[in-house]
Amino acid sequence: MKRWLIVFLAGVVLFLGGCSLLNDAKDTLTYINEATDYLTAATDFANEAPALAQQAVSDLQAAEDLEGLLQEMQTKLEGFNDLQAPEVVADLHQQIVEKNNIIADGIEIYLNDIKDGLLDAKVLENTELFQSIQDITSIVDQIKQFGE
Repeated sequence: MKRWLIVFLAGVVLFLGGCSLLNDAKDTLTYINEATDYLTAATDFANEAPALAQQAVSDLQAAEDLEGLLQEMQTKLEGFNDLQAPEVVADLHQQIVEKNNIIADGIEIYLNDIKDGLLDAKVLENTELFQSIQDITSIVDQIKQFGE
């Protein structure tokens, strides 16, 4: 009877350990998909925002469009920062969060410099915002390697 109980308990422990590994793999894959989606949004933002910012200096509609784009990106990066990263990619997630903080600061500068419906031209000199998005691309590429 004791042997059966020991064998049964060992089987349960092995089964539960296997479930944990499956959950970890699923969580990592889910995170990789979230990171990829975020990278797509950040890349789209980086492609659209500079030209729109140039127009926003003298065009009220472009300034409104830019403001909406900036607020949307701000929401997306805050959402990404709040993700619970699996342990295997926690360091890379933290690197993205640090870059996102730089991006958030840049977004705030742009939002604060939209005055009377137009963007102040001096803010266009801030290239750190878009450089940080490029840095995120290389970090997400590293994260994708965990899914391969």
